[in-house]
Amino acid sequence: MAGRTSKAAEKVTKKTVAKPAAAEPTLLSGGNPQIPKGYGEAPVQAYIAAMPGWKSDIGRRLDALITRTVPEVSKAVKWNSPFYGMEGQGWFLGIHCFTKYIKVAFFKGASLHPLPPGASKQKEVRYLDIREDDPFDEAQIASWVEQASRLPGERM
Repeated sequence: MAGRTSKAAEKVTKKTVAKPAAAEPTLLSGGNPQIPKGYGEAPVQAYIAAMPGWKSDIGRRLDALITRTVPEVSKAVKWNSPFYGMEGQGWFLGIHCFTKYIKVAFFKGASLHPLPPGASKQKEVRYLDIREDDPFDEAQIASWVEQASRLPGERM
């Protein structure tokens, strides 16, 4: 039987070899892109590119605003969401796609002025929900980002 493979071995081999790499990331519940965990610019840009419809444009605008406001920002994708933080200080902001909006989480948002509008079950967290037709108040978001970047971040 040397040189012969069993039918089971052939099936395993075929499945392993024939499985193509995913061309586009899977969209999870609510349209949130499933992007592998990673640190740096590349995984965050992959997440933004995979955001469905109008959300990708808002993702690009948010990323550019955060980078412009805090040029030394660190980036990562964790738990299928982009995170922004300061090296050695933790994460200050995260983004997540939902069906009808994008949720921006300020992890120490209760310390920001004025407070971001969305309350959280977690005492220090505040949210900003951005819907398709909402005005994009760049100056206010930049102010929150700048304030948040100076606060101790979350270790995750």
